[in-house]
Amino acid sequence: MFLSPSKLLFTTTLIIGTIISVTSTSWLGVWMGLEINLLSFIPLMTNTKNIMSTEASLKYFLVQALASAMLLFSVILMFSLSINSVSLEPSIFHTLICSALLLKMGAAPFHFWFPGTMEGLSWKNCFILMTWQKIAPLMLLTYVIKMNIFISMIILTSVMIGSLGGLNQSSLRKLMAYSSINHVGWMIAAMIVGENMWELYFIIYTLLSLSIVLVFHMHQIYHMNQNFLTMTNDSVTKSCMFLLLLSLGGLPPFLGFFPKWLIIQTLTEMNYQFVVVIMVVMTLVTLFYYLRLTFLAFLFSYTELKTILPNPFNTTLLPFVLMLTGMSTLGLPFSSMIYSTL
Repeated sequence: MFLSPSKLLFTTTLIIGTIISVTSTSWLGVWMGLEINLLSFIPLMTNTKNIMSTEASLKYFLVQALASAMLLFSVILMFSLSINSVSLEPSIFHTLICSALLLKMGAAPFHFWFPGTMEGLSWKNCFILMTWQKIAPLMLLTYVIKMNIFISMIILTSVMIGSLGGLNQSSLRKLMAYSSINHVGWMIAAMIVGENMWELYFIIYTLLSLSIVLVFHMHQIYHMNQNFLTMTNDSVTKSCMFLLLLSLGGLPPFLGFFPKWLIIQTLTEMNYQFVVVIMVVMTLVTLFYYLRLTFLAFLFSYTELKTILPNPFNTTLLPFVLMLTGMSTLGLPFSSMIYSTL
């Protein structure tokens, strides 16, 4: 199914905006790229039959405009004070710029808009918001990040809120939103290790998120009770989702454990043991609500509903899901072999 001309146009400008931000040599060019990216994503959000998409797009626009204003204000203020030779603590500007970028990507404690916005989107837009829309803020954060109390508190709050916030959620879109907040905390911690580390984590997270979003999109599942009812007849994709959620939770021997293993090892060598312990414990909480998605579906079989409920299964995406599940399941041994040879 081909994209409509308007969707193709806005998707192209969405990609161009991110590329402008990442490749720009000035903060003004960065701001311009972020604005192009924002104004391209808003029409993609509203072009749907979901009533909540209008509220989600308005909320997203207001928050992103606030973050862009904060970024532009802090950069102009820093530049003007440096011209006038006014001595001011540089950590103030560092905190302001980091806060604006963290608000753009939805990291805690600036996450207040993220679950509510995700709730009003289709699964395709949810995937864009969880992955592509984080590339520019994460890349820009690597330019200014340095480990201090502020960044360590951001890492800990992101991991904790992302874990505890998903415990009482029945909406799968909100659950994936809190999962994304948790993984953003891990990515920021990976930035302390090195730029290639967070990029590896982001690529693997994108791969696993794509796999899970495809499964939900195939069955048109948006809430936890739908998971039990509509996937009863289809044990193949139910098994795929079970394996993919375990991998996303970072359980060995799946691919999702590989970047977390490297981050834990490196941060421990850098004497950040307290941060590592909190991150690992909170990841176990996320693993609990991932398991809750499929555990009951495996235990119970709703045989009396098989003749009543139609199966809205889209078989065209099944080979792609099976391929991604195979990569997720067998990825850790191959990754470990490649890493050991480097």
